[in-house]
Parts: sequence; C-alpha cells; structure tokens
Amino acid sequence: GATVITNLLSAIPYIGNTLVQWIWGGFSVDNATLTRFFTFHFLLPFTIMGLTLVHLLFLHETGSNNPTGLNSNTDKIPFHPYFSYKDLLGIILMLALLLTLT
Repeated sequence: GATVITNLLSAIPYIGNTLVQWIWGGFSVDNATLTRFFTFHFLLPFTIMGLTLVHLLFLHETGSNNPTGLNSNTDKIPFHPYFSYKDLLGIILMLALLLTLT
C-alpha cells in the first residue's frame, strides 16, 4: 500500500526519486517510513484545525462581505468575547455528544 502510493511521487521530474527516498527514510518502506506516516497522520488534523481557527478569526475580523476592510457599520458587536464564547459552547457541546457516543 505505502510503496505504491509513495512511488507515484517518483513521477515528478528531477526531484521525484529523491523525494520518495526522503519520505521513505531510506531505499524501501521500513520502520522509519511507518513512523513518519503515523506522525503525519496524527499531526495533520491539528494543523487543519489550527488553520481553520485562524481563517475564522480573520473572517470574523474583516467580514466576508468587506474585502477592503473599511469600517462600514460601527454598531457591530466585537467577535471576542461574544461570538468566541458562543462558538466555544458549541464545541464543548459537540465534544460532549461525541464522548457520550463512545
């Protein structure tokens, strides 16, 4: 499984074979490869979650309908603490629901 998928990267011109050997940690799939894949598999969801939170913060900061950042309405309430606590409550409720299902 891992050999076939990672060998697809060898089709990249000039750096393909070197990239495959770097990902494998040698010349074949070994313990180092499985450790790297496990680490990547573990860290990827946290990275995606962090980038999503940064994206939402910037989206709430400027607004999705205000790409120039001009202050069009001064009567708006700030994102923190009002919406951040509301979002935190939603996350806690979803985690509680998921934990009761396990």
